[in-house]
Amino acid sequence: MEIQAPKRLTRTRDEKLLAGVCGGLAKYLEADPTIIRLLYVLATLFTAVFPGALIYLIMWIIVPKEKN
Repeated sequence: MEIQAPKRLTRTRDEKLLAGVCGGLAKYLEADPTIIRLLYVLATLFTAVFPGALIYLIMWIIVPKEKN
């Protein structure tokens, strides 16, 4: 039996438009990156309590890039 490493949230290199944050979230959640981006933009635009741009910038700084 092989032990697998736990899943890690990373910014993607291949599914990236700006910094790879939404692509990394999609890979972590095993979802389509386009759906994650769309939901993130809609939540940012239509929810006053969701500071999407600030959260994105913080995640850009904190979440590491995925390794090759």
